[in-house]
Amino acid sequence: MKRSIVLGLLIAVGALSIAIAAQQQPQARVIEVEKLKDNLYVLKGGGGNTSVFITANGVVVVDAKNPGWGQPILDKIKTLTDKPVTTLINTHTHGDHVSGNVEFPATVDIVVQENTKTNMMKMIPNSTAADQKVPEKTIFDQNGGRGLPKRTFKDKMTLFKGSDEVDLYYFGRGHTNGDAWVAFPALRVVHAADIFSGKNVPLLDANNGGSAVEIADTLEKGLGIKNVDTIITGHSKQMSPAELQEYVQFNRDFLNDVRAAMKAGKTVDEVAGSWKIPAKYAGYAAADPGRLKNNVALAYKELGAK
Repeated sequence: MKRSIVLGLLIAVGALSIAIAAQQQPQARVIEVEKLKDNLYVLKGGGGNTSVFITANGVVVVDAKNPGWGQPILDKIKTLTDKPVTTLINTHTHGDHVSGNVEFPATVDIVVQENTKTNMMKMIPNSTAADQKVPEKTIFDQNGGRGLPKRTFKDKMTLFKGSDEVDLYYFGRGHTNGDAWVAFPALRVVHAADIFSGKNVPLLDANNGGSAVEIADTLEKGLGIKNVDTIITGHSKQMSPAELQEYVQFNRDFLNDVRAAMKAGKTVDEVAGSWKIPAKYAGYAAADPGRLKNNVALAYKELGAK
């Protein structure tokens, strides 16, 4: 009997040791590949969606995910092509889109909208929050400045020519004040990233220039990019221009609801606690309470509430 008890304890201890060891092992960074065209892929996992565009002379990457995901991106690209990564475009400043920059080769040309460069200089490592304090050192400072942009644009920039052309646009404030739209005209695809992260209440980052009042107008300008069939979102599946048009109206309706509530004398808490996604937007993700309150408060501030 005693021998059975001892044996049982040994087995239990062994199983516990294996479980602890498994927990201590670093989690594999798994990247899922979705092929959109023969030379365009979307890499999912580890942060915001990443686009990989294979040109005649090299690879253009859009967004580099969270800290520690830069090398997995590069490793995955090697399974798609033997061409080198030449260009990295960041759509905006948040850590789940730019932190992997520091793992890219120093030879890579990093391009962002000019406001995004300013925001990146002060960003919080591994954060998308709008209410955190700025640390003493950014993730780029911690890596000797590696991963910071080498070039910026204001309203539009065109990279490369012919079938390799990449057009960068900035249409105004929304998710932040530096949201870049990346178009691949030959493929009829645009990477919109987090200004259209999916069918949801958007994250409006006031600390980085986001706007509840302007986001719908900005999104509508994005519809002006010609000859687009497919939109790569920040964190969801690909969408159509019709779905972007719907999202424009969704954001207009939200602002109109908040404006009416403010005129009726309701408080931010009252609006945030009662507002629901309208039934006509079936399939939209339920509003995160914290994000909803943030957006209502920002709208009140921008609309001049006292």
